[in-house]
Amino acid sequence: MDRINEPPPLITLISTIHEEHGKCNSDELCSILEILKPEVIFLEALDNTYSNYDKQMFENFGVYHHKLELAAIQKFIKYCPVTYISVLDKQLPESFNEKYDQLDNFNELKQLFENQNKIIEREGFDYLNSSRCTVQNEELRELEVKLLNDSELEQIVRSDIDEYENSMMRNIQSYCSKNQFNNAVFMCGVAHRKSIISKIEQFSNNGKREINWKVYGN
Repeated sequence: MDRINEPPPLITLISTIHEEHGKCNSDELCSILEILKPEVIFLEALDNTYSNYDKQMFENFGVYHHKLELAAIQKFIKYCPVTYISVLDKQLPESFNEKYDQLDNFNELKQLFENQNKIIEREGFDYLNSSRCTVQNEELRELEVKLLNDSELEQIVRSDIDEYENSMMRNIQSYCSKNQFNNAVFMCGVAHRKSIISKIEQFSNNGKREINWKVYGN
């Protein structure tokens, strides 16, 4: 059968953080996966993030990965088989680190991040996947731009992050055009939530196979 004519797969976007923090932990994320029951899990990660050594340590000794999302996947596959797909071509650009090195001395920004981390610790994935979190992240981004005076570095970071996200979307699209499945999730850092949602329409009908996207939460 021609995959172009097959029903579009459903992909649910789940916003995450990469390290366990309070209610944002691998058990909570595994519970979400158990509800959604994906056949495929796309993850904001490089191929070598989940190495053969990591797999052997889990399979032979039950050692969970240090990355929150991968630990959740390891727990999920005990009960349900799933195909894991890393979708990054390369790590975050160096410009990103340069930006936050410059922002490190601004106490106003630090306080906002600390306040948000307390909410994440208390409310977990319900908060990360909410419009309230999206609004607060936008407020953080606006303050960053203000503190950096919309500098050349800020513009470079914006362009680099845009390509970073586009590459993930292209890789998901490419996998969908070559493989048959019905239900998947895409776990991606919460900082990319608003931008990825805006890219969904652009990419969902732009490849060889249509994709039916759903955003987890509200």
